[in-house]
Amino acid sequence: MIHFQFKTCMVACAAMLLLLNASRAQSPSKSAIDNKISQVIKKMTLVEKIEMLHGNALFSSAGVKRLGIPELTCDDGPLGVREEVLRFDWKSANWTTDSATFLPNGSAIAATWNPAMAHAYGVVLGEEANARKKIVMLAPAFNICRVPLNGRTYEYYSEDPFLNAQLAVQAVKGIQSQHVAACIKHYALNNQEVNRNTVNVIADERALREIYLPAFKAAVQKGNAYTLMSAYNKVNGYWCSENDYLLNKILKKEWGFKGAVISDWGGTHNTVAAANNGLDIEMGSSGPYDQWYFAKPLLAAVKAGKVSVKTIDEKVRRILWVMYQTSMSANHPAGKISTPAHSQSAYNIAAQSIVLLKNDKLLLPLKTKSIKSIAVIGDNATRTFALGGFGAGVKAKYEITALAGLKSRMVSTADIRFAQGYRANYLASQTPEQNAGYDKPDKALIDEAVALAKTTDVALLFIGSNREFESEGGDRKDLTLPFGEQALVDAVTAANANTIIIVTAGAPYDLNKIKKNNHTIVWSWFNGSEGGNALADVLIGKINPSGKLPFTFPASLKDSPAFALDTYPGENLTTPYKEGILVGYRWFDTKKIEPAYCFGYGLSYTNFDYKALKTDKKAYRPGQQVSVTVTVKNTGAVDGMETVQLYVSKAKSAVQKPEKELKAFKKLMIKSGQTTPVILTIPVQDLAYYDVKSSSWKVEPGNYKLLAGTSSRDIKQVGAIAVSAK
Repeated sequence: MIHFQFKTCMVACAAMLLLLNASRAQSPSKSAIDNKISQVIKKMTLVEKIEMLHGNALFSSAGVKRLGIPELTCDDGPLGVREEVLRFDWKSANWTTDSATFLPNGSAIAATWNPAMAHAYGVVLGEEANARKKIVMLAPAFNICRVPLNGRTYEYYSEDPFLNAQLAVQAVKGIQSQHVAACIKHYALNNQEVNRNTVNVIADERALREIYLPAFKAAVQKGNAYTLMSAYNKVNGYWCSENDYLLNKILKKEWGFKGAVISDWGGTHNTVAAANNGLDIEMGSSGPYDQWYFAKPLLAAVKAGKVSVKTIDEKVRRILWVMYQTSMSANHPAGKISTPAHSQSAYNIAAQSIVLLKNDKLLLPLKTKSIKSIAVIGDNATRTFALGGFGAGVKAKYEITALAGLKSRMVSTADIRFAQGYRANYLASQTPEQNAGYDKPDKALIDEAVALAKTTDVALLFIGSNREFESEGGDRKDLTLPFGEQALVDAVTAANANTIIIVTAGAPYDLNKIKKNNHTIVWSWFNGSEGGNALADVLIGKINPSGKLPFTFPASLKDSPAFALDTYPGENLTTPYKEGILVGYRWFDTKKIEPAYCFGYGLSYTNFDYKALKTDKKAYRPGQQVSVTVTVKNTGAVDGMETVQLYVSKAKSAVQKPEKELKAFKKLMIKSGQTTPVILTIPVQDLAYYDVKSSSWKVEPGNYKLLAGTSSRDIKQVGAIAVSAK
């Protein structure tokens, strides 16, 4: 016994020495970088410092050549590294080496409910950025999906801050594992495109802290994000690019953000206010660059004593710190672009994102041995999604369409024929007058589709949206499916009893009639270079669908909180977030409003049975961690991935609380017939609410319910715990 204790002590002491040595080894490195930065700043002139603080081209800001400081180069990135544009113009530079991997869109990544997929996305983005000599990737974007009509919902993640945080942290870590800076955006409350450049968002402190800021906080503190982009809008009266509370007090002081704050392009409004209130780099879309707020006017402000040299030095220090993590780092990766490994990552993300909404007749997976003829109908079957609309796109090396994917999998066993079905006559760059009639059905195309559908065993009907219709710079007017698609659905469904609806889009739409009348519905996304292959593999059963909806589909737009409370798009360029913390499913569940499809919903080709939820203890104190185990069995005939979602509910709270809140989830593969204990953990501190009076997080003592299920509405197991004050 004495020998065992001695041996244990020796092991522990050795471990401590290793930790101390590691700490000592790390400290000089950090200190050395800080010293290097200080020495560089001392050698710089004031003019050189200020030149580093504003753009000198569309996607770069100046370095200092005589001191060996390179330009800070950046590029758009949510869907992949965009094609090279001219230095001073948005036109293509016509390179032949900038074809990149098109990665699934943000809501697709969120629909995987898998942080590993977000990390894989980040690694691809980082490697391809290095191949293109980009230091900063303007990604990931993960604003909360507050308004289902938002033109950038496809780009963002979900309506839930916890889900967003788990994904954002891993995306950041993936990008930065390649010595490329992630630029998390858009900070903060950039939740609509209508009036995005001018709107003043009025949000209470609890909503800020509990809904809109957690993913940014996690990306900074857990992901160590190197850069951050300020949003276009105002928050509580102040532009985000000069918002002292958001940038200085919360981001830099409270969260300890070490990196640089970059403005959205053209999102700077003042020189002195922006300089003193936390902005580090001003970016924009046009010159003359020396006339920007952070150019000659900033130099004049420093000379006039309105902005201190110390403030300028702090900004330069932050930029240099980013460079020492990226372009000036040791062992910087060379990068690679459009590799088979990148294609595989894009495929994996897409395959895990596809959501099976309905499969009442068990038509899916397709019975390939008995199906001899397939009608593939709809513009989206042959459309690509890497480009379109305003905002960042990708010059994809290739993109597999849905039709191409199906043919590659089934052409040897079935006769596959195509009919367009509808015309997607809508361009984001056109006026409403020019786009007039885009929503009208095309009778000739519908007749052609019906004629084809009548002759085949199965009709695969591809509807939904595209990158022109969902675009940065504008919001949709309603939830209606575009291009007269509902008329096409009705006609084809009547013509072929085995019609399968496949919706490709990045945001919620009105599926009420389709949900009622159609037995088989699949939801896909703008799913990247391998999107067509991934979808085909889901349809034939090579992949068992495991995607879960990352946001609520309202049955009616007026059910959504911003519309129910008449706060969108706002009046007099002001939009009050009257719903507070009741965003997304929090609103629908608390108000007992039935959605068309709930948050977290998604079916499988197999079934999962939940049993025996238990916790490691019955009572907990602050600082402890709740360990929850629920047993899940795959009772079906095929292997499948299941996402176990754990929500928490607090009854009789002293403050307003949603009916339930997501606090943990885990996605895992469970083989047919296998029973798996799934362990989920919740730090007691994560049960806290933000107390406005004390400006602090408080864990309310009392009884809590733990609800494990397959979605926010399909709760399979319920448990209870007690939390004490001390």
